[in-house]
Amino acid sequence: MAKAKKTVTVLIADDQTLFREGIKDLLEDEKGIQVVGEASDGPQAVELAKKLKPDVILMDIKLPKMDGISATRIIRKQCPNTNVLVLSGYEDESHVTEAIQAGANGYLSKMLPAAELVNALKTFSSEGVIIPQPIMGKLLQGLRQMGPRGYDNAPDSLTATEIKVMALLGKGNSNKEIAAELNCSVKTIKNHLNSIFQKLGVNNRTEAVVRAIEKGIISPEDGQ
Repeated sequence: MAKAKKTVTVLIADDQTLFREGIKDLLEDEKGIQVVGEASDGPQAVELAKKLKPDVILMDIKLPKMDGISATRIIRKQCPNTNVLVLSGYEDESHVTEAIQAGANGYLSKMLPAAELVNALKTFSSEGVIIPQPIMGKLLQGLRQMGPRGYDNAPDSLTATEIKVMALLGKGNSNKEIAAELNCSVKTIKNHLNSIFQKLGVNNRTEAVVRAIEKGIISPEDGQ
């Protein structure tokens, strides 16, 4: 018997009531997605995250009382199993970089068409990260402006194959696309990712790309 797909629970955090209701109406028409709560400010987003433990939070950056980046930082520490997908009108390097460094697993523009948002959320739910190529470019530019940070206690070096995987991650490729590029199975790519995460001391693909660039394992240009 095939294993039933898990319903993805979503919390929407945005101060605009009409926008929240629009996103809720859009998602409630989709099978496998359930909106479990709405937050209109940062503290409420944190409170509902702890109470509801959603799989994904659609997080706006501009929130009253506590901005979305600060809320993301708290949520990722207190609710490590909850992924945060920033959905914002800001697309500049500083906001993208801050959000990812705060622990956001993905970053999307509010200008996305409805169908693309739904597809992105489904991809995010299965892959655990989503940063479209234009946004990834902003992230890499932000990291480049910060300059190399370096890590004195660097873990074991990545293998040549793992570095190839990291370079493809930087281009925003999915596990399936990386597997096709390297002529191997998706399971093999997942094994490589688990090894990479352990060596770099990270928990997800986005953090891995950021850490690999900071350590000089791949260059920002690898993500272009």
